[in-house]
Amino acid sequence: MANAWKKDKPHKLLSPVPLFFLFSFSILIIFFFLFNNSSSSHQSTPSFTIKPHFPFRSISPFDCFKCPQSYPVIANVVEGVRYPFLFSIADLGNLPDKPHKNIVRMLKGKPFRKPDISVTIQEVLEKMKGDSGNGFVVDVGANVGMASFAAAAMGFRVLAFEPVFENLQRICDGIYLNRVGELVNVFEAAASDRLGNITVHKLVGRLDNSAVSATGAKLAFKSNEEIAVQVKSIPLDEVIPDSERVLLIKIDVQGWEYHVLKGAKGILSRKGTEAPYLIYEEDEKLLKASNSSSREIREFLHSVGYHHCTQHGTDAHCTKTG
Repeated sequence: MANAWKKDKPHKLLSPVPLFFLFSFSILIIFFFLFNNSSSSHQSTPSFTIKPHFPFRSISPFDCFKCPQSYPVIANVVEGVRYPFLFSIADLGNLPDKPHKNIVRMLKGKPFRKPDISVTIQEVLEKMKGDSGNGFVVDVGANVGMASFAAAAMGFRVLAFEPVFENLQRICDGIYLNRVGELVNVFEAAASDRLGNITVHKLVGRLDNSAVSATGAKLAFKSNEEIAVQVKSIPLDEVIPDSERVLLIKIDVQGWEYHVLKGAKGILSRKGTEAPYLIYEEDEKLLKASNSSSREIREFLHSVGYHHCTQHGTDAHCTKTG
């Protein structure tokens, strides 16, 4: 009976050696499942990429991945546009006492008030939708991307030029929020008529009024603090190759429009329908602050073949097709 009892006695499965192997095997299984789950989640998450459209000359696109994120990020849907998009504002107002009007609207559950330029851009591009993959929309003085994202929302490729770093941060926010990294390239530069450096005057709390001219920057907001910064300046002709078609150029640079146009003489001299549709701000006070005038601009445009211009508020729309 004693021997029979010894035979029937169960073996110790949890002795030190089997326990060590069991523990090691369990750890391996856990790591295996964690790795598989991580890999599948990475594969199912949409990627956010920014790819250059072609080898740009003289300047490389701004790298949003290396840009510190703006803080805080406040964005909402723009109201009243046919093709909706999100944009992040740079002017937050005086928080918390006097927040920006669009922040107040968001807290009340309302969309952002529509920027007029967004509606204008989409109305003009609506007639060019068949060419969306065959050319670029160039946004000079992009600010936080109200024109750029209005175009990208329609599937157009965009080259945006903005010298103010705080605005560049908001454009990068918008590129991510709208998932348009494949469509929008942004350049940290002021478009001008010469390659080099230039001083830009920005106003604290009114970054949409930054200008090359200190007088132009403070024309409407004299009480705001002004900061002068050195930025890169570059002609559009130096960036965009002759082989690339430009569908539309929008320019809003607080009086520096004449210099931007001169720096795009090659693009503007293209024949017939190959020449871009042109929208630029024509504010006589701002132009005077930069030692130019609407007459000087019109004479220049006439010399490169733009004979048909119409006024839309403070903006001029010019074409070669009449």
